[in-house]
Amino acid sequence: MRSVRARAAIGATLVVAVALVAAGLAVLLVLRANLIDQADLQAEVAAREVAGQLATDIPYDELELDDEEDHPVQVTDEEGRVVIVSKDLRAVTGTGTSGVTPVPSASAGASPSPGEGDGDDDSADDDSADDDDDGSRPGRGQVSSDDPDFSDGTATVDRTTADYRFAAVEATTPRGVTLTVHAGAPLAAEQEAVNTVRGAMLTGLPLLLVVVAGVTWLVTRRALRPVEGIRREMAAITASEDLARRVPEPGSRDEIAALARTTNETLTVLEASVERQRRFVADASHELRSPIASLRTQLEVAEAHPELLDLPGAVADTVRLQVLAADLLLLARLDAGEKPGSATVELGALVREEVSQRTGDRIAVGVEAPEGGAFEVSGSRGQLSRVIGNLLDNAQRHAEGSVAVSVAADGRGVRVEVRDDGAGVPEDERERIFERFVRLDDARSRDDGGAGLGLAIARDVASRHGGTLTVHAAAEGGAAFRLWLPRPA
Repeated sequence: MRSVRARAAIGATLVVAVALVAAGLAVLLVLRANLIDQADLQAEVAAREVAGQLATDIPYDELELDDEEDHPVQVTDEEGRVVIVSKDLRAVTGTGTSGVTPVPSASAGASPSPGEGDGDDDSADDDSADDDDDGSRPGRGQVSSDDPDFSDGTATVDRTTADYRFAAVEATTPRGVTLTVHAGAPLAAEQEAVNTVRGAMLTGLPLLLVVVAGVTWLVTRRALRPVEGIRREMAAITASEDLARRVPEPGSRDEIAALARTTNETLTVLEASVERQRRFVADASHELRSPIASLRTQLEVAEAHPELLDLPGAVADTVRLQVLAADLLLLARLDAGEKPGSATVELGALVREEVSQRTGDRIAVGVEAPEGGAFEVSGSRGQLSRVIGNLLDNAQRHAEGSVAVSVAADGRGVRVEVRDDGAGVPEDERERIFERFVRLDDARSRDDGGAGLGLAIARDVASRHGGTLTVHAAAEGGAAFRLWLPRPA
């Protein structure tokens, strides 16, 4: 049951079994109902033939009872006494009385002689009136036109007992005697047909279920064969830790092919992420090695020759190491999926506050952020402050004589633009500079160049706040970094 193939085969077999059993029962019920209707029709025809003879006042001993074996007949009077039975009828049930021996009655016998029964006209009129008042019985010389009553029973004809369907039809003789004719139709054909169909179903159902289970097993096995290939390849990738490998993609355009494509896309993203992490670790190790080595060297020299201690240099290396460690920790938190927060931040006030704290910058920063402007966004104040600070640091590092920052509304968001009059960023490098530990050649030549993480952090934070960070050519000739953040909904 742990196998998908087994569960699919068992499930399909159960569904087909339930459907076939339900259909078989419906067929048997319909077949039996149709055969019983035919038996009812035969019994009614036989009963009405006998009732018609009685209504024409044919003497009892001259009645024609054809097919007595197939259609046994029992006739009873108003008091339930048996007056006529088929010749070889030995026993009967289901007709209201089990008697098979005719009982003589005053009304039994031949038809009256001409003139017999003629009497007082008033008496005849009274009888006619009585017949008319009793609407539940047919009139004299008539057969009931109502639907007959049907019942199931048995009859023994010439020592052979069988099941019959009996129809009861009333008839009134010309002398006013109401008789009930019970005529039967055999149910042997109905029973045989139902048994034959039921036997065929019971024989064919297991074979059909075996075929359904086998076909489902084979079809499911063939359909899941690519899944087994994907599983084996994934197991091999896990064992080898080689993310460059890919699972096989079947040529079909079904869900399994889509699963294989999605798996390969996931492997591609995972490979790029792992490679990015490896480069990150390698670059971080390289960037950390330089200030640590420099700081260690200065401390060792100071230990041997205290008078040669370069205290400002040691402090600068320590600060650089502290900034780099803070950047690495922030990137680690961002990579771990840290939420940016949902506080309301007024970018105009944030920019003015950040610029006011940079009194020792190499170049004074011009601010274009009108007070009272509706420049509110939602996010982390600390992270957004870090973005603006990184952009200003980058502009200070590359500017020749001027740095400016402006805040303005831009559609459904707020735009912060930081410009400088430096050499600018070549167009083919405008995306690469946002990668981690990437520094252009002019930045590498400066002593105060950063580690190449400021712009990467700035874009990552902007993206996590639902915004964008791009670089363009500034009107002053340098670079213009544009930070766009959406307004709160």
